[in-house]
Amino acid sequence: MSVTFRRDGAFAIVELVNAPVNAIGLAVREGLQAALDRLPGEEGLERVILTGAGRAFAAGGDAREFDAPAVAPHLNDVVAQIEASDVPWIAAMNGVALGGGCELALACRYRIAAPAIQIGLPEVGLGIVPGSGGTQRTPRLIGMKAALDLVPTGKPVKAEKALEIGLIDAIAADPVQAAKDLDSGVLAGAMRVCDLPDPAKDDVAIAAARALASKKQKHQIAPQRAIDLIAASSDRPMSEGLAEERQSFMELRVGDQARALRHMFFSERAAKAPAQLTEIPGATDHVAVVGGGTMGAGIAYALLNAGCHVTLLETNAQGVARAQDNVEKIIGQSLKRGLISEAAAHDRRTRLAVSDNYTTAASATLAIEAAFESLEVKREVFTKLEAALPAEAILASNTSYLDLNDIAQTVADPSRVVGLHFFAPAHIMKLLEIVQGDATSDKALATGFALGKKLKKIPVLSGVCDGFIGNRILARYREAADTVMMDHALPQDIDTAMTDFGYAMGPYEAQDLSGLDIAFANRRRQDATRDPNRRYVPIADKMVEAGKLGRKTGGGWYSYAEGTKAADDEVAALVLAQAQAAGITRTPLSTQEIQERMLLAMINEAADILHEGIAATARDIDLVLVFGYGFPRWRGGLMHYADTLGVAQIVDRLQALAASDPLVWTPSPLLLDCLEKGQTLAEVG
Repeated sequence: MSVTFRRDGAFAIVELVNAPVNAIGLAVREGLQAALDRLPGEEGLERVILTGAGRAFAAGGDAREFDAPAVAPHLNDVVAQIEASDVPWIAAMNGVALGGGCELALACRYRIAAPAIQIGLPEVGLGIVPGSGGTQRTPRLIGMKAALDLVPTGKPVKAEKALEIGLIDAIAADPVQAAKDLDSGVLAGAMRVCDLPDPAKDDVAIAAARALASKKQKHQIAPQRAIDLIAASSDRPMSEGLAEERQSFMELRVGDQARALRHMFFSERAAKAPAQLTEIPGATDHVAVVGGGTMGAGIAYALLNAGCHVTLLETNAQGVARAQDNVEKIIGQSLKRGLISEAAAHDRRTRLAVSDNYTTAASATLAIEAAFESLEVKREVFTKLEAALPAEAILASNTSYLDLNDIAQTVADPSRVVGLHFFAPAHIMKLLEIVQGDATSDKALATGFALGKKLKKIPVLSGVCDGFIGNRILARYREAADTVMMDHALPQDIDTAMTDFGYAMGPYEAQDLSGLDIAFANRRRQDATRDPNRRYVPIADKMVEAGKLGRKTGGGWYSYAEGTKAADDEVAALVLAQAQAAGITRTPLSTQEIQERMLLAMINEAADILHEGIAATARDIDLVLVFGYGFPRWRGGLMHYADTLGVAQIVDRLQALAASDPLVWTPSPLLLDCLEKGQTLAEVG
């Protein structure tokens, strides 16, 4: 039973019982409708108290139903009946009230929440708008500006903020008991939201909301549609607004963006340890981190945030001081932004030890090496860790490209070694690539997944290859960009094409941010093994030779005079000169053609990664690209996007490009296999 109904004297308690978060699926809607149908026969009933079992009031609609036709009873109809009920309903929000859960509460005559719970309307994150009154009741209850702060952003508020803005009426440790104790006169005087006056138009708030959505949610339909609906609530009857809201909800939920965002929603929730690892304990209470640079300090701080004791190891006293300063800077930034209190900062400092003596980490059960990206350096670190830590401790490398199997051979028991590839800044970025070497044990993998869960990261299992999943695709992306630059376009043209596609920045602006010397060093590492038949574009090397390393030198692919990014005529001249020296006659490409080449390159490389078993599923590749490399979430990740194009179209276009360069454009065997079998990429693995 998904909804229970019980009498308590003059009160009826209606409880949602749909673990784990009381999602409002068909069974819940039917249960609520049954409760409503029962009310006329309940004599002496003074109030109905609506609450949830477990840790949630209701965490929104069941997104699994969105790909099928809507089935009655519909939530908007249930909500309307609750609001119109002669017996007043009280929302006793014991836990999170999101989406449809918030809309149920808005329909109630009075709203009481437990302390610190989250309340909000996050539907735009799934590519839809609220469909049961959220855009119409919210502005009438709390005003247009507050509604515009809440709905188009999709960001929930805590109960205390909700009380401040008028979204709820009271906070109580026991909301159900508080609902029982509520004075009858107070309840009788509480107005239905539908009886409140239309909100005053706030053109300034509307303009600000549109500007914020254009900046933070560029290309996304739902936030702007939500603003439209809220803005219109001031000048038309609520019934008309509800009808348009419902129409928008139904239209958007079957659209490409909503399908893509649902794909990411379910992919993220499916990112967890494989079943065979769930029963294996992974101890992560005391973790050693080797290397106190930007990455190591970020990893250390992420561990401190998760409650771990951390020993941060460096090579000498100077390194110790630098590492201590790097962590302290992150603590200071967190304090400044209000993310932690002074007491929390003190707690983190007490759980951090920084040393150049590896024996101080002798009780660590896990060590994460984040040293310089050199095989020799990492082997030296692992030798020291093996000598200092217990024999059962897991040894992890944060290497971005190097062969984990080569690193593992340094220690007597390579089964202890696993790759834990964090992304910078490590205390913010959610992705964690967990790399399985040839000898990596289940215990080592389980420890990696346990750590990912503890840090609230998105864990993705990867096999060993140069760059693993993400950096291997990134390398092909950059290679394709360089080829387009040499033959067809300038860096700013390529960047514009990719930001138009949905990236926050293009490949060249991104290189300027990280530093051109980073990619340069990686290319030099690959010189000895690079296929001599593979085309090599030297423009980036010439940039480094000229001292154009990016933002840190005041100029890279762009000029940053006075902190403002601008196209650089010197770079354009260099590109044209290199093309001329190579005997290339440049031909222009449209924005769409640039996008196509870049995306086809990534899709083909990703298909090879899947074919080789480096990634287990297309979904894993989507998670890596979205959470680690800025692929637009609203497109569903690289492989989901590829399936929207269709394997047949992809193979056709790759074959056309392969006519001029078969080495890099020949379709992946996996794509050809999918074409033959009539499979999508999502069906592989």
